[in-house]
Amino acid sequence: MTPEERSRLEALDAVLRSDNVREQIRPVVEQVRAELARKKDALMAWEPIPLTVFGRALPPEIRSAWVFVLSADADTGAERHPNSHQRMMSFEGSGDLQIGEPGQWQSNVLISDPEAPLERRWISIPQNVWHRPVVGADADWVVVSFHTVPAEELIEERPDSGSKNGTKQMKYLERR
Repeated sequence: MTPEERSRLEALDAVLRSDNVREQIRPVVEQVRAELARKKDALMAWEPIPLTVFGRALPPEIRSAWVFVLSADADTGAERHPNSHQRMMSFEGSGDLQIGEPGQWQSNVLISDPEAPLERRWISIPQNVWHRPVVGADADWVVVSFHTVPAEELIEERPDSGSKNGTKQMKYLERR
């Protein structure tokens, strides 16, 4: 990790350590949990967080923030974001955010202990890098994710052998 990227993650970490910010995120987490519970076969659910929750504390390149709740014992599959650099923090629980290529995944187990080193709680995923969350069987995993595009523009791309270019794209807000 470059010193510049570490500095960005430290800035985001400081914002998420604020009791005021965490209090405002908590209802979003509960809303997403409830949505996931309603969708019995879903592997995950998500909702954007209004940027006003963070005041003026976010780095200028951050254009959207999200809560994701990933089901216990889930592997949500490979995805990438062709239009955004993602920075993600383990908010509750733990999981393995694997990065690389299908068949050549590099494990990055993230935990939610605020005393753990930054690298154990945060991950930075550059634009167009394949990643896949894998969650253990014991509990759902809640993450907060920051992107460099507005919520309505965030594209998820997944492998699709049936398409001409081998992938399928969809905007997150259209996929809910």
